[in-house]
Amino acid sequence: MTDWTFEEQARADGYGVIAGMDEAGRGPLAGPVVAAAVILPMDFDPTGVRDSKMMTAAAREKMFARITSEALAYGVGIIGPEVIDEINILRATHRAMRAALNDLGVVFDFILVDGRAVPELPKPSRAIVKGDSKSVSIAAASIIAKVTRDRIMVEIDGLYPEYGFAGHKGYGSKLHLEAINRLGPCPCHRKSFSPIAERKANCQLPGLD
Repeated sequence: MTDWTFEEQARADGYGVIAGMDEAGRGPLAGPVVAAAVILPMDFDPTGVRDSKMMTAAAREKMFARITSEALAYGVGIIGPEVIDEINILRATHRAMRAALNDLGVVFDFILVDGRAVPELPKPSRAIVKGDSKSVSIAAASIIAKVTRDRIMVEIDGLYPEYGFAGHKGYGSKLHLEAINRLGPCPCHRKSFSPIAERKANCQLPGLD
């Protein structure tokens, strides 16, 4: 259950403005990795805010609207498949997180981040394993990141409808893998990821070179 425990601990340590941070899209075979950072007011009602993976798409969209309208600030960082292939997914995720913090556009004192520690952050931070199911701020960031990425994948679906991105969002579903086997990868696929790396030589779609 998400609550304010970690935020309250940070405030007790003397930090005033606290940002929660999370990412979406480390595992898919296609599309960007997206990170979000959110600063919530202390009187924000946490009811319904939880790990985005545990919410329906409709519930995420509804909560996205509330978070973005009530947050003191929020920022998003998006790193595309070309960079993911160049520097690897972990480094790309960290770059997206730093970009999200920069996108906040306000001064903050402390960062609560989901998962493991992130290098080169601009402020002190605390990494919390499964933080998106424990911290309200991190859970809010997970919702922003997930909804933003899902919307991007729906847009990509309009460009490459044969792959069904609007449904699987780039993850390795049976239908997605069948489409890759049949068509080869498209430009939004992560060419360094298996099974894309083994199949890209057979791709007949333009724009891969």
